[in-house]
Amino acid sequence: MSLLRRRKQPPPPPSDGNGSDHDDDDKGKRPSSSSAPASKEATRRTKGKWSCVDSCCWLVGCVCSAWWLLLFLYNAMPASFPQYVTEAITGPLPDPPGVKLQKEGLRVKHPVVFVPGIVTGGLELWEGHHCAEGLFRKRLWGGTFGDVYKRPLCWVEHMSLDNETGLDKPGIRVRPVTGLVAADYFVPGYFVWAVLIANLARIGYEEKTMYMAAYDWRLSFQNTEVRDQTLSRIKSNIELMAATNGGNRVVVIPHSMGVLYFLHFMKWVEAPPPMGGGGGPNWCEKHIKAVLNIGGPFLGVPKAVAGLFSSEAKDVAVARAIAPDVLDSDFLGLQTLRHLMRMTRTWDSTMSMIPKGGDTIWGGLDWSPEDGCECKAKKQKGNDTEVSDDINGESAEVPPEPINYGRLVSFGKDIAEARSSEIERIEFRDAVKGNNIAHSNTSCRDIWTEYHELGWGGIKAVADYKAYTASSIIDLLHFVAPRMMQRGSVHFSYGIADNLDDPKYKHYKYWSNPLETKLPNAPDMEIFSMYGVGIPTERAYVYKLAPQAECYIPFRIDTSAEGGDENSCLKGGVYLADGDETVPVLSAGYMCAKGWRGKTRFNPAGSKTYVREYNHSPPSNLLEGRGTQSGAHVDIMGNFALIEDIIRIAAGATGEEIGGDQVYSDIFKWSEKIKLKL
Repeated sequence: MSLLRRRKQPPPPPSDGNGSDHDDDDKGKRPSSSSAPASKEATRRTKGKWSCVDSCCWLVGCVCSAWWLLLFLYNAMPASFPQYVTEAITGPLPDPPGVKLQKEGLRVKHPVVFVPGIVTGGLELWEGHHCAEGLFRKRLWGGTFGDVYKRPLCWVEHMSLDNETGLDKPGIRVRPVTGLVAADYFVPGYFVWAVLIANLARIGYEEKTMYMAAYDWRLSFQNTEVRDQTLSRIKSNIELMAATNGGNRVVVIPHSMGVLYFLHFMKWVEAPPPMGGGGGPNWCEKHIKAVLNIGGPFLGVPKAVAGLFSSEAKDVAVARAIAPDVLDSDFLGLQTLRHLMRMTRTWDSTMSMIPKGGDTIWGGLDWSPEDGCECKAKKQKGNDTEVSDDINGESAEVPPEPINYGRLVSFGKDIAEARSSEIERIEFRDAVKGNNIAHSNTSCRDIWTEYHELGWGGIKAVADYKAYTASSIIDLLHFVAPRMMQRGSVHFSYGIADNLDDPKYKHYKYWSNPLETKLPNAPDMEIFSMYGVGIPTERAYVYKLAPQAECYIPFRIDTSAEGGDENSCLKGGVYLADGDETVPVLSAGYMCAKGWRGKTRFNPAGSKTYVREYNHSPPSNLLEGRGTQSGAHVDIMGNFALIEDIIRIAAGATGEEIGGDQVYSDIFKWSEKIKLKL
């Protein structure tokens, strides 16, 4: 070994006496001791440099690895493991309602009809353009949404309707999926009707006693009959189910916008042809036992205004604030919100949920039925116990802040909070719309919205009016989107009828507005309003003008507008009230609490009505999923208390037998503040 070590060492250079000549030669031939470390350091820096591409690849790799690991663990664990862990944490889980009621001896009796709401029903392609090659009978809406990511602009093109007719574009046919699978799950793992269907099956229900009334939720209600004869199919199926189940009348369960759709159906089925179904005035009495409306936006939702006005809602506005300009970016031609607005403004059904009843229902500049509503933080103890504590743990009464809920849209927080006498408004209805150079921009034409025709003059006029109530909101939408509202005004109306016997109210445009139509002549048919409460829900908005740019949406929610403390009702430019996160209590509950209660001009037959509220209680841990006591707009479909009520009614119980009204909110107090002739 010593020999090898000696061979590796270079021989010492020859030296003359002082070694100066050889030292000079070495300086020219060998690197100096100081330059060698510097060279190594440079190499190290080069190897350690981290590029943006490296970061993206690393992030994608981590996400994919984590996903596959979780997927492997999920498939490897026993099916009972999540339940075992949950029970170890929270104690034994209660039996599902279907199991519980089966033990009580309940069995299938009344056939059940489900009416899904907007966006929850699947849509599939039957005919399309070249870009949709290979998608025949594949889901464009619902399922995995895989083709949204593969060909997004092609997907937008096929999901949009004709801007003039509100029907199919030439060469495109998108149709609703049929059967219970149409809306049992929205996407894999995200249930809509699946939990309710499974629990009904526990007491004997099956496909012949359950029917999913699937329809193309993009179309206006009457156009579903014009194009697909959907209303006729629902009528025929209800008649068949009643006839083949011992004459037992059906129980109808609409959800969300399906509530308005079925309200339209009940008038259509009575009306003579060609406008109606020709069933006669007693058809509903003969065929329908009860209508269980879940999360029904009877009087509309403010959320629809924000969606049509700026293609926003609270969550979108927050995302915009977190990642400025991403949703509006022109990078790669994405222009997400503008494409979204272009698509959704062709869906006439969205206009069915514009607030109805004007200032009489929703309030004016200085008042609203919910005056005094509290948004303070609540400590939730199960489904029926809520207390508010101060910092010492003692009960504390905090006076509610005054909120002008009647101002559905305010330009600026100062306008939202000012007295009406202090607001100087400039009339916008007759304003001259200015010119906009976007007309000549090809990209703008590709993502057409009517804001391109509004111009700077029109935009300024909208902002100068400053505050909009439910009555002026209709005029605002006519001003900023005249073509859309021209189509919508053929199919929907938003007023209050003075005389319901006026022949004009026989037109189908009034049939989905409970304030402009009568309930069917069905004294033995019960009507329920079943909805969640205890969740802050969008009620009014603070807006601002967006920075000027080509092809842009000129208005946006002002997310910088915040209340004074954590208990404020103003969060991120949105005023919140009690509801189910989508539909305010006022809209979901008023008609059954007062408008239809007893014999009124809207309910001349005196059909019994009930209000059933379900106080929101979130899941205690992640293993509970979306929970069994949720009051959220869609998650309530898995609420055990709601499902139990539905099964009992389907098995023959009446509203009185399940307990009558069940109310946690102030809906009765708020209803008394509404001065509507009944």
